[in-house]
Amino acid sequence: MPVPPAPELLELLQLAFHVAPVGMCVTRNRAIELCNEEFARMFGHELHALIGQSLALLYPSEEEYHHTGEAGLPAMRSTGMYSDQRIMRRRDGSLFWCHVSGRTLDRDDPYARAVWMFEDLSSQRPLTTPLTPREREIARQLLGGGTSKQIARVLGISPRTVEAHRARLMRKIGAATQGELVARLVGAL
Repeated sequence: MPVPPAPELLELLQLAFHVAPVGMCVTRNRAIELCNEEFARMFGHELHALIGQSLALLYPSEEEYHHTGEAGLPAMRSTGMYSDQRIMRRRDGSLFWCHVSGRTLDRDDPYARAVWMFEDLSSQRPLTTPLTPREREIARQLLGGGTSKQIARVLGISPRTVEAHRARLMRKIGAATQGELVARLVGAL
């Protein structure tokens, strides 16, 4: 099939972006430069109100915004892409699990400009238990397959502290084993 002429191609690309079934945004230095309606709907904002805002607005805490940025930086520099599952915050303050994937336009300065996709996982993985910011970080790292030592290194805490948080998570969520904890976090149980 031949590529449509430039005006038609631009129209098709705009259509694809604006009606995509997932939230999409273009960022400049981790501030929203452009986003689609699904992105705005997912976070409970008006589209125009998000333009120019820092992505920090969408995180449960400023600390989680910074930790996530630091965690993604090595992958963005080495491969140009980063993906994870994390807890995000809607305008009304409610928290939800979200799958996020992004691609940078410049590996030397990954956050200078990037394109991101956000998928709301709340229907498959409802967040039913309130978690502290540290518990959310530990949960995110556990879902990524991290061991206590790996998680401790990433978060700059001791493995023993990670184990204490994991034990609290298990009690809160009602899991008997780490495997059950992960299954409950991903919504499999």
